[in-house]
Amino acid sequence: MANVSFEVKKGEFVFLTGPSGAGKTTAIRLILKDYLPTEGKVFFNQQDLAQIPKKKIPQLRRQIGVIFQDFKLISDWTVFENVALPLDIIGSKKQEITSQVEKVLKKVGLWERKQFFPAQLAGGELQRVSLARALITKPLILLADEPTGNLDPACAWQLVKLLKKINKEGTTVLMATHNADIVDSLGARVIKLDKGKIVSDEKKGKY
Repeated sequence: MANVSFEVKKGEFVFLTGPSGAGKTTAIRLILKDYLPTEGKVFFNQQDLAQIPKKKIPQLRRQIGVIFQDFKLISDWTVFENVALPLDIIGSKKQEITSQVEKVLKKVGLWERKQFFPAQLAGGELQRVSLARALITKPLILLADEPTGNLDPACAWQLVKLLKKINKEGTTVLMATHNADIVDSLGARVIKLDKGKIVSDEKKGKY
């Protein structure tokens, strides 16, 4: 990526679009501090990510929810266990974990499937489990990297409606996608990338 500069404000819903290799995933991984920029700076919540020490990266990532095209769920864990994982890692009490997992699974419509394993779920359900896990720490921003790429159109729209609902509740959403129908229908801000550069940034954009 070169000469890329944009700001996502609190509460925005923003699409990152562009062909494969345009830089969408790179942008997301820079925000996660998976990558460090060779030039320039990346800020999150007014913090220069380059200045955050390694020991504080987990604390940073608790403020950032992420969902991926391939779900990244643990296959031999139940839905409940997968969603609870981030709270387990930070040492939350069992009672709090149970309460928060119930709340977020009900939000995505999967509480009745809490004891199912990933292999027992359809693609749309798997992505909603991934979304629930991303939301469990109440992040400031949700990064979605091609989250509808493996879903049929009906499931894709179900997920996007959930993302819009979550956004209206105050969570910032940055979604990388190839889905032109969804982008064109939502009328949200669209940042279009090509060959690592921004070619357009429109408040109510089209794919």
